Amino acid sequence: MTIETSGTRGGGTGRTRMREVALAAVRGLALALLSLPAAVLLIILSAVSVALIPIGVGIVTTPWVLDGVRTYAHWRRVLAARWGGVRIPPAYRPLPKDANPWARTFGMLGDPATWRDLRWLPVDMTAGFGTALLPAVLFLYPLEGFAIAAGLWRVTDGYWYAFVPVTGQASALAAAALGAVLLLCAHRCTPRLLAGHFALTRAVLGSRQGELAERVRVLTETRQVAVDSSAAELRRIERDLHDGAQARLVAMGMDLGTVEVLLDKDPAQARQLLAQARRSSADALAELRDLVRGIHPPVLAERGLGDAVRALALRLPVAAEVTVELPGRAQAPVEAAAYFAVSEVLTNAVKHADADRIWVDVHHTGGMLRITVTDNGKGGAVIEAGAGLAGVERRLGTFDGVLAVSSPAGGPTMVTLELPCALS
Repeated sequence: MTIETSGTRGGGTGRTRMREVALAAVRGLALALLSLPAAVLLIILSAVSVALIPIGVGIVTTPWVLDGVRTYAHWRRVLAARWGGVRIPPAYRPLPKDANPWARTFGMLGDPATWRDLRWLPVDMTAGFGTALLPAVLFLYPLEGFAIAAGLWRVTDGYWYAFVPVTGQASALAAAALGAVLLLCAHRCTPRLLAGHFALTRAVLGSRQGELAERVRVLTETRQVAVDSSAAELRRIERDLHDGAQARLVAMGMDLGTVEVLLDKDPAQARQLLAQARRSSADALAELRDLVRGIHPPVLAERGLGDAVRALALRLPVAAEVTVELPGRAQAPVEAAAYFAVSEVLTNAVKHADADRIWVDVHHTGGMLRITVTDNGKGGAVIEAGAGLAGVERRLGTFDGVLAVSSPAGGPTMVTLELPCALS
């Protein structure tokens, strides 16, 4: 029995490894097919737009083009973290919400992170293309050697497979042997080669010079946003207490005072006031519960992020499917940030996306809490100043987290949230 179990595990491990190799090859091929045309298009648009700045046209077009460059670079950061476990934090300088096109253009051009993105584009279309394509070639090219040995050599004339000239069945078998060697190399090296592609991306796209100073600046800004948000939240809580529960409790106290006076003189009126006071106490209690739920939902404190997200999904007016893979719990502030971020994303999906189905995936891997919210709505979601997603991005930035949005016109929309954290 022990021998059979070991063999099953070994076979399972082998199959898992082959799936990893095949997945790395497919991902590398997808990156190679994407990087070349996307990088070429963005380089051309950036060069033309910047060249048109002296005549004024570029003042209008450059922010849009650079936003496109940043969106593409940010999406590749997300793929690097998800597919390769390589985290490349963005470090863009914030722009004023009411910045005019002139200030926005030169603010973006004065940001070192913008020039890192632009330098990365030609690297991505050359060395990045090669390092992404190599895993796919190393995995797929051996299949050609096996096809040659199976009879493909008969329909060709003077065929070469790598350095093997194929002129007959014997040389075709030699090509198959070479293919087997290459397949063995692919089995051992393909995932590492894809990791090398992501390492190259990080080397060029990541911040190197002045990284510590840049990081301190970003953290200082996000902490200031957190302080401002906390102050605004405290003012909201104070206002809700003053206008809601406090007013009801004051009215209830006045009613009870009147009851004391009427208890002997007019018992019927006293009973009516008691009933009114009871209703006021129930309303005040409900308002306090809603207020507490808005500060820190009880289900989040008692049962953790997974069940809290499930509770959110149950309250949605559309069908939602939630998948949770969390072997433990994150720190309470991180859970709260993730919970309210997911709540905002789900609210946006219901309000603006016209979706009838939503999928939520919550898992923790490589020291990162990753949450993906996907809907089958109309798409077109963007991160813009004053919008809900911008608030989510600021909330996550307080914890060194990132937000990525993929929402082509017509849908689907996929919002990915990442927060670095350890689980207890």
